Amino acid sequence: MSTTGDRTAGLRAARAKDSTDKRHRARAAIHTLETAGTPITAAAVARTAGVSTWLIYTDGLREHLDAARHRQAQAAGGPPRRTNPQDPAPPTPAGLRTDLALARAEIRRLREDNDKLRQRLRLQLGAEIDGPDPAQLVTRVAKLESQTRQLLAERDAHATEAHQAQRRVAELEDDLTATRESLRRAIRQANR
Repeated sequence: MSTTGDRTAGLRAARAKDSTDKRHRARAAIHTLETAGTPITAAAVARTAGVSTWLIYTDGLREHLDAARHRQAQAAGGPPRRTNPQDPAPPTPAGLRTDLALARAEIRRLREDNDKLRQRLRLQLGAEIDGPDPAQLVTRVAKLESQTRQLLAERDAHATEAHQAQRRVAELEDDLTATRESLRRAIRQANR
């Protein structure tokens, strides 16, 4: 049986492996984008790697991103993006276009999701509106209550009849027993 410490250590190890895998995917995405000549932005790397954007800005990945951007800018013949990694990088038109395209794609996806949800809500509300008329429901409930009262009355009448029948059976059994006893006496006296 594992202890809490073992489980915690296992969870930490799984979390560390997941983090390492995400970082490897992010570095591979940076390399892929750089090789393809695609403008390298944090959003593009995050989307390609399937990770969150904030991970791209963490220590260990931000340096790779900055270096790839620097190499890309030098290959394009432009000025280096930044000399001090702590200074904010000035945006390039290509990077801005890429970010804009990614933002538009995300907005388009969100609008489609919003439209789907609105359509589902319309269908749900339509189903509620198309439901039975409240006046019909009240009439139906009144009819069902009337039938329930009638059935309860019939049940009570049948229970009374059954009780009377049981009493009558008991009386007839008593009469039968008395008749048998009197018949026995008469037979005994006749035999004497």
